[in-house]
Amino acid sequence: MTAALAPALDLADWRARRHAHEARVDAWLTPHLARRRSGVKHPVEDFLFTYYSHRPAQLRRWHPGAGVVLRDADPAGFGPDYTASAAGLTLDTDRVRARRAESIAWIRTLLAATAGRPAQFGCFGMHEWAMVYRQTQEQVRHNAWPLRLSPAATAEVVEERGVRCSHFDAFRFFTAPARPLNVLQPTREGQHALEQPGCLHANMDLYKWAYKLSPLVPSELVADCFALAREIRELDMRASPYDLADLGYPPVRVETPEGRAEYAAAQRGFAERAAGLRTRLLAALDRAAPAGRR
Repeated sequence: MTAALAPALDLADWRARRHAHEARVDAWLTPHLARRRSGVKHPVEDFLFTYYSHRPAQLRRWHPGAGVVLRDADPAGFGPDYTASAAGLTLDTDRVRARRAESIAWIRTLLAATAGRPAQFGCFGMHEWAMVYRQTQEQVRHNAWPLRLSPAATAEVVEERGVRCSHFDAFRFFTAPARPLNVLQPTREGQHALEQPGCLHANMDLYKWAYKLSPLVPSELVADCFALAREIRELDMRASPYDLADLGYPPVRVETPEGRAEYAAAQRGFAERAAGLRTRLLAALDRAAPAGRR
């Protein structure tokens, strides 16, 4: 797509989009940064800022995405990946793709492969239980917060329910005795073959893929993925063995039939929303592809 054919945004329009994005992100960043300054940790709200590598300032920074011309924009305000012309400022997609070709191809393959598989909803959040399996309260990752059940009762739930985790970046945090209990043994090399669209962590990771594709994808899409990941994290921890009721997160008791039904219903809703975001990410990559490959 050439600059002459690209959609163009007038100064007032792109500034309005940028301001709206910054205001939206600030609602997430402000309490997180205040906690960070005070040394207060939050196992739910801070996760996306500590587990993922995207810094708060990067999340707040606005990009229009590939194929958009910004009229009356100062190149100094957008960085070296942008090119100025008589029409306005636009992202140099060739420059970005040349620098990140391998990563972009890897992410696109993963997104497309995941989108092409049926969703599975039978894990019931046991991945979080496997992360504390056979550990004491002092050993668990979020040891400032109590477990809802005793370590022995927690282990009994894991052994009774079994673990059906297909996501490598969840599996790698399993305790050593929990790993053999999983029906799969995910690896990074096998991620393209195993990732499935019902997985909470695969759908949470859409935020990671979105920011890794930035600035090829618009910042509003990155923020949409962040918003979904934030909600998924809440369910993830409500269904975990941790007792976070004092933080305002009533448990989803997946150790019971009622809790498992509640979890699966929420998981289906997240999968539907994630499917739309995955489609939008793939479409953004198509817009950023060389003209002969679209």
